[in-house]
Amino acid sequence: MLSAYQPRMWGIRMTPEEHANPISTNEWNPSEWDAVREDGSSEPSQEAVPESTHSQPSEEISADKFSMDLSCDPQAAEYLKQHGADTVENAFVLANILHTNKKVAEAAVAYKRAIDVHSKSPHQHPGVQVLLQVRLLCILKSGQPLPQDELQYLRSLNIPFANYIEGIALSWREGQHRTGLEKIASAYDEFHTGEEADWLCLGVARRVTPSLFEATRSEGEASERIPRNIFMYWDQNPPEEIKRNFEYHSKIEGFNFKPFNKEEASNWLYEYYGTEARNIFHSLRHPAECADFLRVHITQLLGGWWLDADLRIKSADALNFMAQQDAQNVFFLTDNGVVHNDFYGTVANSAAMTDCLLSLYRNCYLFHHLYIAYKTGPGPFTRALNRVAHRAFSGIKVTETTRIYEQSDFLNVVEEFDTPYKTYLPHWQAV
Repeated sequence: MLSAYQPRMWGIRMTPEEHANPISTNEWNPSEWDAVREDGSSEPSQEAVPESTHSQPSEEISADKFSMDLSCDPQAAEYLKQHGADTVENAFVLANILHTNKKVAEAAVAYKRAIDVHSKSPHQHPGVQVLLQVRLLCILKSGQPLPQDELQYLRSLNIPFANYIEGIALSWREGQHRTGLEKIASAYDEFHTGEEADWLCLGVARRVTPSLFEATRSEGEASERIPRNIFMYWDQNPPEEIKRNFEYHSKIEGFNFKPFNKEEASNWLYEYYGTEARNIFHSLRHPAECADFLRVHITQLLGGWWLDADLRIKSADALNFMAQQDAQNVFFLTDNGVVHNDFYGTVANSAAMTDCLLSLYRNCYLFHHLYIAYKTGPGPFTRALNRVAHRAFSGIKVTETTRIYEQSDFLNVVEEFDTPYKTYLPHWQAV
């Protein structure tokens, strides 16, 4: 979970150069992906209008000093006391803290402060259009009226951003999910894969009827099923608890089990995807990122189920659930609406996984230092499902059925087990 002074970086798409020199301090580790294996303690994904925890905050803005009542958020209050909000950077960090802590009405005010002190130069990061779209999103979340003059100003700066906000408003405020999705179109592509825009757009797409994730088939036409393969990865020297987990899954009847280590993965990628894939694999920063890269390639070529090495299939009922799936892609969402990439199933040559590969390579080439969850983790998966939905919405024939289950279903099928290695090995979020 996010710790102190680790606010999410909402709605920011950096160039490769900006990633090399981010506007951050040691106190600010941008992170938008909350833990993907919540046990029900997090709130449901925001497919309806989220409620503000504090409405209509008071603010006093002058040329030199900014103040507001932040008694609702001690973390934000302390940041404002220590740093003020008289630069774009400081106001932006303050707003991100409030946004992360779900003080969305207050966050909207802080984003407005960042806009007010912005030079309006297109070279200043973050840009006005970024600050304005996330301010308007916070206004929507708080239940306040959407200021149309600001929406029009946003449209003059970035049309896809304005379409995204307007589409979300149509879905949340008026229940017009189909009209909202039509307005959004492919606006999610203005953001990094896996940012909040991806989650929210997918939430709208899932509410459209008839389903955009159901294949169109002729009567009697057979459908391909997910092969009964289970794949895992551990780079080298697995600890005892991981060895036991490998042994547990190797004894499951009716499924083929194959764990990969780093050397095997490297050789496999070279054998089936060539030098380019192997070189990227060896350039990655953390074993978790290597597992991310490998999983998409393996399941795309061979089909089957991917399971992270620190997860275990719970029971015979769980195996039966997997075996009976008639969809070509099976995914699970966290309570926050993020696609799990630690456990999923797919057929070989899936259209969804092909799109995952596209985002994976693009991110690796252009955004080497991007946050792992965006770059190689759930980000490409969530983007792929948005593109699947958009293509179906646009009239392109859907050839695969994609089942999207909830966090509660995920917890019925797999479970975490005691993993002492997490107490001494570097965590991927520290990269």
